[in-house]
Amino acid sequence: MFKKELSNVPKKSGCYLMYNKDGVVIYVGKAKILFNRLKSYFTGRVTGKTKKLVSEIDHFEYIVTNSETEAFILEINLIKKYDPKYNILLRDDKSYPYIEFTNEQFPRLIVKREINIKKKYSHLFGPYPNVYAARRIVNLINRLYPIRKCETMPKKTCLYYHIGECLGYCINPNIDDTNIKNEILSILNGNDKLLIDKINEKIKINSDSLNYEVCKELVEELGYINTIFKNQIIVELDDNINRDIINYYYDNSYISIVIFFIRNGKLVGSNNKIIPVINDIKETLEYYIHSFYNKNNIVPKELIVPDILDIEMLGEVLNTKVINVQRGNKKKLFDMVYNNAKELYEKEIKLIYTNEELTYNANEELRELLKLDKLSIIEAFDNSNLFGTFTVSAMVTFIDGVPSKKNYRKFKLSYDRNDDVGSMKEVIYRRYFRVLKDKLAFPDLIIVDGGLNQINAVKSTLNDLNLFIKVIGVKKDNHHSPEAIIDGDTLESISIDKTSNVFRLLSRIDEEAHRFVINYHREIRSKGSISSVLDNINGLGEVRKKKLIKKYGSVSKIKEADVYELSEIVPLSVAEELHKYLSERD
Repeated sequence: MFKKELSNVPKKSGCYLMYNKDGVVIYVGKAKILFNRLKSYFTGRVTGKTKKLVSEIDHFEYIVTNSETEAFILEINLIKKYDPKYNILLRDDKSYPYIEFTNEQFPRLIVKREINIKKKYSHLFGPYPNVYAARRIVNLINRLYPIRKCETMPKKTCLYYHIGECLGYCINPNIDDTNIKNEILSILNGNDKLLIDKINEKIKINSDSLNYEVCKELVEELGYINTIFKNQIIVELDDNINRDIINYYYDNSYISIVIFFIRNGKLVGSNNKIIPVINDIKETLEYYIHSFYNKNNIVPKELIVPDILDIEMLGEVLNTKVINVQRGNKKKLFDMVYNNAKELYEKEIKLIYTNEELTYNANEELRELLKLDKLSIIEAFDNSNLFGTFTVSAMVTFIDGVPSKKNYRKFKLSYDRNDDVGSMKEVIYRRYFRVLKDKLAFPDLIIVDGGLNQINAVKSTLNDLNLFIKVIGVKKDNHHSPEAIIDGDTLESISIDKTSNVFRLLSRIDEEAHRFVINYHREIRSKGSISSVLDNINGLGEVRKKKLIKKYGSVSKIKEADVYELSEIVPLSVAEELHKYLSERD
C-alpha cells in the first residue's frame, strides 16, 4: 500500500497530511524522520484509532522542515487551519478560572474565566479547578479589605464606602493603600495564616459591636477556608515556584495523561484525560501539552515532563523552563502523577471501550442499512416554535457516532409562522449555501425529524443548490421513540429493532437535536423577557443589556449573581439597583 509514494519520501524532519477520498485533511502529524513515520502506518501493524485512520487514507502529502522544532510549529499551524477529525481526539479544550488582582491605579480583585495567554498579567493566580472556590475566595477578600469594587469609577460614594468595605477612591484618589495591596498579594501567594488571622480579627470587631449576624457569616467563611486548606496537599519542595508536573500511563493504544498544579508549595488541583494514540506516545504527549496551554491555561514558570519528550523544543515553543527529574522530592511527585494516571486508566478504560464499541458499531450498522459507501459526518435538524412565534431551528453534528459540539449550529428563522416545511427549506438552504460558500466539509447523511413533507423540503432545497446528499427521516411511535427510517431516495420505510445499536444511535441523535433546539428556543424567549425586565432599571442602556444577556442568558441567572459579579459588567450603583429589584420581584 502506497509503496511507490513511500519510496519518494525523504529521511528528513517535517509534517505530513493525510487525506480521505473527498480530499479532506483527516490527520496532520510531525516526524523527526518522515520516511520512517509514514512507512510505519502502511507496513507495520496498526490497531485501534490508527487502524481506522489508515482505512480512510486516500493519499498523503508532506512538507520538509529544517528541524523537529520547525515541524512542531508547522504541525500546530496546519491543525489550526484544517482542524482534522483525528487530531481533535488528541487535544484537551478544558480551561480553568484564575483570580486576577488587576493592574489599574486602583486595582480590583476578580475571577477571570477567559485568559488571553498572549497578555502579560501583573498578578494572576491559579488555576482554580473549582470555580466556586475561586469566587468565594474573591468575595471573602473583597469583604475583608476595603478595596475598589466597581468596574467603572462612580461620581459619588456608594454603599460599600458607607459600610466600610471601600476606601472611597472616587472621592479620595490619593489614599495610600500599599499595605492593603501587599496583604492581599501575600494571601493570594499562599499566606494562609494571614487570611485566617484577618477573618478572626473581623469576627472579634463585629462581636464587640454586637453584629452577631455578620459574625455568624464570617465563622462560616472561616470553616470553609479551613476545609480548603486542609484538603490541599503540602508538597515537600524548598521553593515557592509555580510548576506543573505531567506524567502518563500507556496501554493498548490509549494514553492516560495527568497534570498536577503546584502553586506556592501546594498541590491545588489536577487535570486528567484519556485519549487514543494515533502515531506514537511522544508525538501525542507533545501535541496534547501544547494544546492544553495554547488555549486558556497559563504556562507556569516550570514544567516537569517525562524524559521521552524533547524538553528543549517544548521549552522554546511554550517559552518556559521544561525539565526532567531523576531523584529527590520532585521525582516523588512525578511518580505520584504516574500512579494517578495509571489509576485513572484502570478506572475508566472499560467504559471508554464500551462507548467506543457502541458508537463505532452503531455507525457502521447504519451505514450498511442505508447502503452507503462511507458514513462519517451526520447532520441532524430540528425546529421549534411557540404557537408560530420565536421560530428557531438547530443542527447537531455527529462524527463517527460521537457528538461534535463545536460543529453544532443555531438558526433564528426569518419569519414567525407555524410552518415546518417552510422552516426546513430555509434552514437547509442557509446551512448548505454556507457550506458551499466557505468550502466546508459536506455531511454523508442528513437526518430530519418527520416524514415525507420534511424529506421533500430538504431534497428540493438541495436540488436547487445542485447538491446530492443522502437524506432520511425518522418516524416516531407514541412514546416519541424512533420506530422507522424513511429512506429519502426510495421513500421506503425501514423498521428499527429497538434492541439494536442503530436504534441507540438514532435515539441519541434525536434527543440531542431536540435538547439543543429547545434550549435555544428558551434562550430566545428568555432574551425577550430579560429585555423587558432590564428596561425597568435606570442606567441600563442597550450595550449593558446586551452584555448582561450574553453572560447570564436568563432573569433567574442574573438574580443568582451577587452585586460583586454584576458590578463587573455594570457600574456598582446600577448593579445594586438591579440586584435589589430582582430580589424583590416575584
